[in-house]
Amino acid sequence: MKKHVLFLTIAFVLSINSYSQIVFENGYFVTDNDKRTDCLIENIDWKNTPVEFKYKLSQGEDAVTENTSTVKEFAINGQSKFIRSVVKIDRSSKIIEYMSKEKNPVFNEEKLFLQVLIEGKAKLFLFDGAGVRRFFYKIDDSEIKQLVYKPYLAHEDSIAHNNYFREQLYIDLKCENIEQNEYEKLNYKKNDLTRFFLKYNKCNNSEVVDFENKEKKDLFNLTIRPRLNNSSLTIENSGSDFRDFDFGSNSYFTLGVEAEFILPFNKNRWAVIVEPTYQYFKAEKSKSNSNVVGGKILGKVDYKSIELPVGIRRYFFVNNAFKIFANTSLVLDFSSSSKINFTRNDGSELSSLDVSSALSLGLGIGCKFKDKYSVEMRYLTARGLLSDYSLWNSSYKTASLILGYSFF
Repeated sequence: MKKHVLFLTIAFVLSINSYSQIVFENGYFVTDNDKRTDCLIENIDWKNTPVEFKYKLSQGEDAVTENTSTVKEFAINGQSKFIRSVVKIDRSSKIIEYMSKEKNPVFNEEKLFLQVLIEGKAKLFLFDGAGVRRFFYKIDDSEIKQLVYKPYLAHEDSIAHNNYFREQLYIDLKCENIEQNEYEKLNYKKNDLTRFFLKYNKCNNSEVVDFENKEKKDLFNLTIRPRLNNSSLTIENSGSDFRDFDFGSNSYFTLGVEAEFILPFNKNRWAVIVEPTYQYFKAEKSKSNSNVVGGKILGKVDYKSIELPVGIRRYFFVNNAFKIFANTSLVLDFSSSSKINFTRNDGSELSSLDVSSALSLGLGIGCKFKDKYSVEMRYLTARGLLSDYSLWNSSYKTASLILGYSFF
């Protein structure tokens, strides 16, 4: 069952990935001969600075790929802009195992696309890729230069920081409304540098285009998720098979609350999900056994817990109102006052086991409408409930039909 569900989930993801909508939005690109072409550009909301992009002249045409060989600028209207430039870039690693002991940057000349963050008298650019995140700047018509920041190994392998970018800005972007301590405290981060460049341009009465000042995205959803669970439990004892029980399957309603954190790249296709959920399972089974007084053993399960799935979700957009998703989660389980009891036919106790549950994996597929209403089918792989007992094995499985309403 587990293998079948896993196979179906993978096949589903691959199939909807093949047919999910690719968003091409209005934009343009400029070639080396300064020819501007208005077109539709594939908007994948790049997390890393692209090395190429795809465009269409109209919706019905095939996509064409361009790169830095022929294109010196491209943009998606009102959202993002990239320029090509030959720059000197330091690619020194920030990972301590590969960190340099040299304080000064090691520059290499490269032809790259740079993301435009701020346009004005002072321009701010970003290159982000292959573990390297570098900011560049330009004043009026001067050349584009990297803002220098470099962690390096100093005395006794302690980490030091070359913050020369502060001195660069103090020299090149000096303004009467910017105090000296603002340069000294500036961090090598997008938000900090963006605010600084905006302040400098305002100080110089320069017209500014802020490509980071986009419409605020809804990056958090809180969803109430009632569900119908169908769960089953089997237990085995390696030392005595007369206590092996198949408690069968039971269906019941329960409730969870999902917190979804949308990752701010790749057009909001990825999310981290956390979903505390109350669940329970109660069952009784009896079996004949001549070794006990009364000739019968009664097994009784009273299991209740808070499940905590923590996982990753991938969205596939069909249109503006409807999207399909697939997710996988690691499911932690916190049981409370849960036991499996064995009694004789007269009610006298044979043994009592405390439930201590193990981890399991959750696999789900579903759809969402207007970012409000959702439905999901989810399967939780088998988890043990008797991990504190070496002679006992158990298998608890659940399949769920989950409805959702996002109220935040």
